[in-house]
Amino acid sequence: MSDSTTTDTQPSGQPAQPTVRVLAQYVKDFSFENPRAPLSLQRKEGTPPINISVNVNARPLSEQDFEVTLTLEAKAADDNEIAFQVELHYSGILRVAGMKPEHVQPFLLIEGPRLLFPFARQIVADAVRNGGFPPLMIDPIDFVTLYRRNLEKAQASQTNANPIN
Repeated sequence: MSDSTTTDTQPSGQPAQPTVRVLAQYVKDFSFENPRAPLSLQRKEGTPPINISVNVNARPLSEQDFEVTLTLEAKAADDNEIAFQVELHYSGILRVAGMKPEHVQPFLLIEGPRLLFPFARQIVADAVRNGGFPPLMIDPIDFVTLYRRNLEKAQASQTNANPIN
């Protein structure tokens, strides 16, 4: 099977369907800290609260290729004492063809991280387990809501930066 160039229409005269290929996936940056070991590994009553933050970025590499980076950060702390902290920047290169330009950014920031998330989740779970704690299984993330929230924040900051007189 060979790679061929994409045209705007199929032989039937219908518009070409958008295609997406994941060309590569990789750990871009990774950190795990267990600053109080071995004390942090001693069993305590209850578990410390775990704060998780998620971020997504995308940048063009060429006309059709984009790097999408999913950032997951988790910090388990109790009374200002950190049990563990993990930060992962997991990226993928996606090739997007046949998609309207106005649909590319939402696609990259919603579907891109959705494709990367299971792999990033496993890396975090394994690192936390290898650090001596039960594996941290991050719940599935609603990337549509995350995208909308970030879009609203961006629009609000533009409105505040450019007040109408």
